[in-house]
Amino acid sequence: MRALLQRVKSASVSVDGSIVGSCNSGYMILFCAVEGDCKKDIELLARKTVNLRVFRDENNKMNKSVLEICGEVLCISQFTLAADTKKGNRPSFIRAMAPESASDFYNSYCDELKRLGVKRVEKGVFGADMEVSLINDGPVTIMLDTEVWNKNGS
Repeated sequence: MRALLQRVKSASVSVDGSIVGSCNSGYMILFCAVEGDCKKDIELLARKTVNLRVFRDENNKMNKSVLEICGEVLCISQFTLAADTKKGNRPSFIRAMAPESASDFYNSYCDELKRLGVKRVEKGVFGADMEVSLINDGPVTIMLDTEVWNKNGS
């Protein structure tokens, strides 16, 4: 399971010209479930997401979590994070989880963020052609991948 977190001042996602989700200060997250992911990975990824200390404290150091700043989240499904580019010039997306299951994992991840205390979690439309707008803060962009943690026993 992969999540690309971007620290933002604001972000929004539109489908067919209409905004369907937005957030203020916090994260714009691109989320991807891959084959082999399990429910445990949802909890692991969500816990890491809400506790990651990449927001500025009073000394301008990255020392606060999204929970500590009462930040918001805009989470967007993004199967292309499963791209395999080892061979040739055309990415393979064979590792991306099948859409029906991936949709459930995406919704469960968003629900888990809320359960862990994120005050506002908005979403895009799973499987839709979306346009994303954001104002990066930093910029700070962090890739989280549960496969790495599971291999290392973390």
